[in-house]
Formats: sequence, structure tokens, C-alpha cells
Amino acid sequence: MSVSVDQVKLALRRVKDPDLNLNIVDLGLVYDVAVEGANVKVDMTLTSPACPSGPELMGNADKEVRAIPGVEDVQVNLVWAPFWTPEKMEPRVRAYLGF
Repeated sequence: MSVSVDQVKLALRRVKDPDLNLNIVDLGLVYDVAVEGANVKVDMTLTSPACPSGPELMGNADKEVRAIPGVEDVQVNLVWAPFWTPEKMEPRVRAYLGF
């Protein structure tokens, strides 16, 4: 059973920022998803380096991707380039939050 990038993104939509109760994909925190066979690599960021929810978000991202049938290994990388800005959010989320 092969895993698709779309399946991974769907799983990552179940990871919610605890303060905003919005998923990390719509918030623009997921920068890249790569699937190589049964191995998945996710590059993501946080809204700031001081984000207290960082470990929780990364752990939940790992857990949700590992739950996809056919996934054998997951690597969640925290990246800071490019730095996150509100413009990275989905437009409807940006409007909802008043940005």
C-alpha cells in the first residue's frame, strides 16, 4: 500500500494548535511533505521560536502521520527558514483571525 502526500496532509490537518484550535496545515506551519515509499518526511515550523506548544505540535504531527496505514517511518523536522508570517496562512483562516 503506497502512501500519498495528500494522505499525509489530511492526517496533519488533525493536528491543532491548542491556543487557536486551528490545524497546522491551514495555519501555514507545514512547509513540505515528502513521501519515499513507506517513509515520510515533514518540514514544519512554529509561529515563533518561543512557541510553548512546539513539542506538542511536532509530537502530534508524528503520531498522526504514523497512524496512516503503510507508513513505516516518520521524520518531522523543525525548520526556521523561511520564517513564518501570517501571510503563510490559508486566506480564509487569515480572514477568520482578522489578519
